[in-house]
Amino acid sequence: MNLVIDIGNTRSKLAVFENHRLVFQETADSQVLNAVRKVMDTYAIRHAIVCNVSQFQPELMTVLEAEISVFQLTWESIVPFQNAYQTPKTLGVDRMALVSGAVAQFPNRAVLVIDAGSCITYDFKTADEVYAGGAISPGIKMRYAALANQTQNLPHLKKEIPATAYGTSTSSSIHSGIVHGVCHEINGFINHYRRQSENLTVILTGGDADFLSKTIKNGIFADSNLLLKGLNTILALNLTE
Repeated sequence: MNLVIDIGNTRSKLAVFENHRLVFQETADSQVLNAVRKVMDTYAIRHAIVCNVSQFQPELMTVLEAEISVFQLTWESIVPFQNAYQTPKTLGVDRMALVSGAVAQFPNRAVLVIDAGSCITYDFKTADEVYAGGAISPGIKMRYAALANQTQNLPHLKKEIPATAYGTSTSSSIHSGIVHGVCHEINGFINHYRRQSENLTVILTGGDADFLSKTIKNGIFADSNLLLKGLNTILALNLTE
């Protein structure tokens, strides 16, 4: 069995795969090491992959390497697509995993992956399995924080689906501006890429995917586990080389 560890900016996720079948997953938050130990006591883990875009815990690698084969994803890792990014060293390993998941699930199809997390990232791969690039913009939580932190009088609110397209108070105007702004942005990117690839497949993932899927009706697939599946795909690929 494979252990997949995704250490993100705001949370961490663990998953166990038996070949390509997801058998277990959980969100670990700050207690990654304890969660890993529990998983390793429960499952017969042989290999692990670590995807880290945040602060790394050296003790985690020590614990893993003492018992199993561990692979840490880097920009030099073998992936199932051709990388046409002009600065491959700067491409986030989480984005590499997302594109790998798209290749595994939708081979030989043009795919736009939208990851709505701390940031909203857009990643496009062609039907020829070439990663062409994408875009990065502030995530929902970041937008709420920016309004509160960069102004004197606007409140810090928690995200909320606005009742109408227009706000009738400061709070409802913030909700409308942020949430509808994000939805219009996402729909705009989808329409832009569809003009380039008529048979485009769109995948929405990330921590805010469920929240946004309630308001975005643009023919998308919602898959909260795409990154985990992509990491398992990369691990299998590197183990066979």
